[in-house]
Formats: sequence, C-alpha cells, structure tokens
Amino acid sequence: MKKWNENICLTNRKTIFVIAIILLSTLVLAGVWPDEEVKETKCNEEMWIPTPDDIAYQDSMYQIIQNTQSDIDTIKDNIVYILERLDYEDGSWDSIRVRIK
Repeated sequence: MKKWNENICLTNRKTIFVIAIILLSTLVLAGVWPDEEVKETKCNEEMWIPTPDDIAYQDSMYQIIQNTQSDIDTIKDNIVYILERLDYEDGSWDSIRVRIK
C-alpha cells in the first residue's frame, strides 16, 4: 500500500500517457457504442415517373449543354489558331502563315 500514499505528478510522462489513453478509448467507445437500434422504415410512396413534359425539358437541357460544349471547343480551337499565328518558334510573326496539321 505504499504506492497509494505517494503524490502523483501530473506532468510525468507516464501519467500524461495514461490519461491520453483513457480519453481516446472513451471517445472511441462513445463513437462505436450504439444508442439504440436503427430500424429501417419502408417508404409507401411510389417511384417518380417522368411525364412527357419532363422528358422534353430534360432533352432540351441536354441539347443546350451539348451546344455549349461545342461552342467552347470551337472557341478554344480558334484561340489556339490565333495564338499560333501571332508568334512562331523561330521568332518571326505574321498573320499570313497557315497552320499545317
């Protein structure tokens, strides 16, 4: 019983290590311990079936996205072409040269 009569130093490495282990194990147990059983509830609602108007709206949105992507690709190609016309690897530049693929 001599051990229990000693003063415990809270700045001791072993004491801090034990306190950290107790704190972490408590947090892990609290995170894993279930509060109550989770019951799955069945939904009585039926699945949404799109109307012809919904389908037409989705198709129009898809067409808008495709047209925008095509426009962006065209603009990108034109910008690359303009930049290549302005400056050449040999240091010369003009607006007459045509890029050969």
